[in-house]
Amino acid sequence: MEKPHKTAIFAKFFQKAMPKVSIIIPVYNTGQYLEQTLQCLCQQTLSDIEILVTDDGSTDNSADIVRRMQQHDERIHYFYQDNQGQSAARNKALRQATGDYIYFMDSDDLIGTDALRQCYEYAETTQADFIFFDGDVKREEGAQELPWNYKRTHLFEERKPYRGEELLRRVLNERKHSCVVWLLFIRRSYLERIKLLFHEGIIHEDELFTTKLTLQSNRVYCLKKCFVTHRVRPASTMGTRFSRYNVDCYLTVIDELLRYHRSPIIHKFARYTLTLVFYTAHLIPFKDKPAVFWRAVSSGYLKYISLKSQLVFWLK
Repeated sequence: MEKPHKTAIFAKFFQKAMPKVSIIIPVYNTGQYLEQTLQCLCQQTLSDIEILVTDDGSTDNSADIVRRMQQHDERIHYFYQDNQGQSAARNKALRQATGDYIYFMDSDDLIGTDALRQCYEYAETTQADFIFFDGDVKREEGAQELPWNYKRTHLFEERKPYRGEELLRRVLNERKHSCVVWLLFIRRSYLERIKLLFHEGIIHEDELFTTKLTLQSNRVYCLKKCFVTHRVRPASTMGTRFSRYNVDCYLTVIDELLRYHRSPIIHKFARYTLTLVFYTAHLIPFKDKPAVFWRAVSSGYLKYISLKSQLVFWLK
C-alpha cells in the first residue's frame, strides 16, 4: 500500500488544527465576572474553538484568572497590551484569529452552551457572510436603565438572505437598530475580504464597525434565537452617565461613515443616530454644550438632528 505523501499528512493535520470559531474577548478590569464568562465558553457543545483574550492593561486580577484557566484549557490564549481601548484590544486578537468564524464577546457577558454550535451549523448551511440573533439584558444596581432592548429577529425571516442595506433600512424604520457586535457571528474570510477592523481611540466603535460590515454584504441571515445575556454595569460604557466624550465619539462615527460613503442609507443612519444622541446629550454639563453643538454645526450635521432634539439638548 502506498504511503501518504508528507505534504498530504501535514495538510490534513493543519486542517484539523484550524478551529471552527475564534472567540475574541477584550478585557479591562472585569475579574469579578471573567471566570464565569470563560467557563461558559469552555463548556460549549462546539469544542473546536479558540478563545482569544486581550488584556487591555487591567489593574485587577483579570490576568491571573486567564492564566489559571489556561492551565485547564489550552484553547484559551492570552495577549497583553497597555491600555488602548476596546477597539485596539479586539484588533490585536483579530489579527491572531485562525477560526472559520469570529464571535466578539464582552468579558462580563454569558452565552448559551449550545449557541456557537447552532450558529456555526446555521452559517455553514446558509453560507452567510454573517448571522445575527437576539440577546437579553441583566442590569446591575446603579447602572443606567437602557431605553431599548436587543430583540429584533421578529422583523425578519429565517433562511432568507438579506442585503445589508435592506436590513439596515428596516431596523432604522422600526427603531430597532442594534449595533452591538456580540449579536453577530461573522465569517472570517468575509472580514478579510472587506478589510474591516475596529476604529481605535473611540467608544461606540460598534456603530461604525457593524454599519460597514452590514452595508457590504448581500448574504446576511437571521437566526431566531436569544443566546446572549448582556450585563450592564455601573462602570461599563452603556452603564455610565452620558458625557461630552460620548457625543464626540458618535460624531466621529458619522465623520467616518460619510468618509466611507455618502449614500442615502448613510444619511438616514446619521439622522437616526444624531437625533437620539443629541436628545440624550441634554444630560451633559451645560459648559460642555457649546463646543459639542459647534462641532455638529461646523461639520454640517445640524440637518441630521431634529428640531425637537436640538431644543431638548439646550433647554431640558
